[in-house]
Amino acid sequence: MAPRANWKGFLRLSLVTCPIALFPATSEAEKISFNQINRKTGHRIKYQKVDAETGEDVDAEDIVKGYQVDKDVYVTFDKDELEGIALESTKTIDIDRFVPRTEIDELYISRPYFLVPDGKVGHDAYAVIRETIKATNKVALGRLVLTNREHVIALEPRDQGLMGLLLRYPYEIRNASEYFDGIQDVKITKEMLDLAKHIVDQKSGHFDPSKFEDHHESALTELINQKQAGRPITKTKRPQAANVVDLMDALRQSLKGGKTAAASPKPARGKKTVKTRKAS
Repeated sequence: MAPRANWKGFLRLSLVTCPIALFPATSEAEKISFNQINRKTGHRIKYQKVDAETGEDVDAEDIVKGYQVDKDVYVTFDKDELEGIALESTKTIDIDRFVPRTEIDELYISRPYFLVPDGKVGHDAYAVIRETIKATNKVALGRLVLTNREHVIALEPRDQGLMGLLLRYPYEIRNASEYFDGIQDVKITKEMLDLAKHIVDQKSGHFDPSKFEDHHESALTELINQKQAGRPITKTKRPQAANVVDLMDALRQSLKGGKTAAASPKPARGKKTVKTRKAS
């Protein structure tokens, strides 16, 4: 089944406009997920929306959004009132600035999307916008309303299409100094740094996502298969962190390939499969 677009509207660069559809560039559908189950009955847990004071069930049509202005005091809004906010970015991504990609701090990047022409018309205009962005060696900034919020989106060419990166606002970024100011200023000797660089040289390579292994997902798959097969579940011992007494000695041992802690066995590579029992 083809993925469903998260947003449909128009992409505009000055007077050049084309209809587009926005699709998530990533997916977590392949990850193992769990449901909450009643241990006694084996039935799934069902959540109901109830009034916090009366405990009575509330019908969907009686639920509105509320903004708290005081204790137990809310300003409420219905769906039509919220959708009535007249923002052009609700239906149009209007490119209004071009900036160097290197100037965008990674902390501001939220999630990636693919932007594609929507329908048979507009491919020419789409190509003009894509090639214009490519020729600038910059990214284009625009705005769009997604999940009832206006977002800044950075557009850049990718293959034959455009990739959009949703950006966070400054108020969403935490101040790093609140976390890093307490880190001690430690002087590292040249010998220590040289040893560490040798370790880096031994472990250096090229970025290859195909070599990424989700060990936790593989372990979950094996656990599910063991449960289905009725095999006993044995707990694996977690590796104990080693107490480093001599930092120089630890660096030298690392360079020789020594281990300071027991390594967990790597699961077999390949696509995960969860065995399913046939109904008897």
